Amino acid sequence: MYNFLFHIPTKVYFGRGQISHLGELSEYGKKVLLVYGGGSIKRNGLYDTAVGILHDAGMEIFELAGVEPNPKIETVRKGVEICREQGADVVLAIGGGSTIDCAKIVAAGTLYDGDAWDLVLDGSKMERALPIASVLTISATGSEMDRYAVISDLGKNEKWSTDARCLIPSLSILDPSYTFSVSKRQTAAGTADIMSHIFESYFTTEPAADVQRRIAEGLLKVVFKYGPVALNEPDNYDARANLMWAASHAINGLIADGAEQHWCVHPIEHELSAFYDITHGEGLAILTPVWMEYILNDNTKGYFADYGRNVWSISEEDDLDASKAAIEKTRSFLQDSMGLPSNLRAVGIMDDRYFDQMAEKAARSTAATFVPLTKEDIKEIYRRAF
Repeated sequence: MYNFLFHIPTKVYFGRGQISHLGELSEYGKKVLLVYGGGSIKRNGLYDTAVGILHDAGMEIFELAGVEPNPKIETVRKGVEICREQGADVVLAIGGGSTIDCAKIVAAGTLYDGDAWDLVLDGSKMERALPIASVLTISATGSEMDRYAVISDLGKNEKWSTDARCLIPSLSILDPSYTFSVSKRQTAAGTADIMSHIFESYFTTEPAADVQRRIAEGLLKVVFKYGPVALNEPDNYDARANLMWAASHAINGLIADGAEQHWCVHPIEHELSAFYDITHGEGLAILTPVWMEYILNDNTKGYFADYGRNVWSISEEDDLDASKAAIEKTRSFLQDSMGLPSNLRAVGIMDDRYFDQMAEKAARSTAATFVPLTKEDIKEIYRRAF
């Protein structure tokens, strides 16, 4: 296990009614940019609640509405413009990961002299940002408690992840009841995203990172237990609460610090979203079992066997047999238990004309992953997923 710094400065208020603490944002100043996506927060009353609390705290509110599921750089630029014109002191996101990601780059872009896209391409340029806060409405990305953001320029078919410590939210409100109205499709896709975040850290060649691996296995068990419950009982508070807290810990550094390697499935999926604008979690659900099967060999079978035995209680003594059973359990969970798509055609991708270009771009990020992948490797994974 290598040396690392573990520091999560986010103040988290978890549970029912915790939005009452939103007025604490006035500690950062009196002008807030409110960032949100569609109209769901207005229909369910969350918008009115938040605005009322902010007004009671003496805050002036400006809005950036309509953030896309794959947030666009054009929307970020609009938010930066509003913040600069109005002199915003803090940026508040109400929504899921896409909304929070957009708010993060708006907060950093406001204090950056150049174009916000520079910060997406090179996170090292982000030295400071306005304070960021979030009210979470979807359990998936973990953006409410991490340093990452994913932004797209669909005109260039580009979708990139960027990160900086200044992007970690200062305050996040996690009320599981706000996720009761999340659709089955979004619940399933979010669950796949949580799983993938855990897998990206769990499958590491870093030696003796036992604490991280055992915590990761516990998180996976929680996701596998409560994902189907949330899908079939959308207002089950315990299911929603466990998924929400698992999502935060899947990516806040708890299971990565000391054992992290470059992520693999995420950059491969980002190309699918960039070229076809599909739902991120659905893309991950399709690619993950295919990736597992593709990299399974004598060098990796021990890792997958451990996963199968410790998470799925698989009893096969032979590592290869245990690995294959674990992969099949994973595929069955995604497709049968969560109802997620099994191939790219199921999400409307009917041809492979972009696969070469997509694989070339994804390969920029996969040379140092758990199993290094070349452009040709990634193309083959796309083909097998097709």
